[in-house]
Amino acid sequence: MSVFIETTGRGPDVVFLHGWGLHGGVFERQAERLADRFTVHRVDLPGHGHSPLDGAAGPADVADRLAGHFPLPVQLVGWSLGGLIAQHWAARHPERVKSVALVASSPRFVRDDGWPHAQSREAIETVGANLAGAFELTLQRFLGLQLLGAPDARDTLKALKDTLFAHGRPVGLAAALSWLLDDDARPLARDIGCPVELFYGARDMITPLSAGRWLAEALPDATLTVFEQASHAPFLSHESDFAVALVRHLEQHA
Repeated sequence: MSVFIETTGRGPDVVFLHGWGLHGGVFERQAERLADRFTVHRVDLPGHGHSPLDGAAGPADVADRLAGHFPLPVQLVGWSLGGLIAQHWAARHPERVKSVALVASSPRFVRDDGWPHAQSREAIETVGANLAGAFELTLQRFLGLQLLGAPDARDTLKALKDTLFAHGRPVGLAAALSWLLDDDARPLARDIGCPVELFYGARDMITPLSAGRWLAEALPDATLTVFEQASHAPFLSHESDFAVALVRHLEQHA
C-alpha cells in the first residue's frame, strides 16, 4: 500500500490516525508539542490527503497494511475513523502496539436497536453527501461546530485553514464513508489488551460520551478522560489540556 506519512521529532514512536475527510495535517499542532519527546508519524489514511485509496477494503485491511509500515511496537492515537482503525490494529497485531489513545471514536458509528451510542445512518450519509459536493465549505463548517466553546475558537480555526487543504481534496471519501457505515468493532474489545486512554467531549453528538463509557467497561485496560466543554475534536478545541493529558498517557506507556 502506498501511504503518505509525515514524520517529525525524536523518541518513542507515536502514530496519529485522523478522521474521515481530513488528513494527517490536522494533528500538526499536537505533533509540534510532542516533537521534543516522541517521534511522531502523521498518516494520511487511504483515500485521504496524499494517500491513494489503493484498493483498501475497510478498517481491518487498512490496519493490516499500516502495521506493515511500522514493524516495531508503536503507540497509536486515533481520532474518529482513525480510532476505529486503531482498534483493529491493536486487536489484530497486539505485539506491535504499546498503547492506544482513542479520541472521540467508537467501535460502531451507526445507531441501531442494539447500539444507541451513535448517529443514524441517514445523518452520516447526509454529511458525506455535503462534504463530497462542497468539500471546503462543509469541512470549515464542521470544524467550526467542533470548536464552539473553545477559548480561542475563531483564531484556532483561522490557523487551521491553510493546513486543512494542504494535502488536496481526498479521492476516497465514498469508500471510506462505507467503512464508517458498515464496520462493527465491538467484538474486538476483548482482544485489545494494551492500555487504552479514551478521550471524549461531553458535547459530542457524533460519537457520544456513552460510546466512550461502553468502551471503558468493555476494554480490559482502559481509562476515560472527559472534556466537559468539548465536542468531536477536543485536540483542537482544548488543545493545551488535551496535549497535557496525551503526553501523560504516552509517557506512562512508552
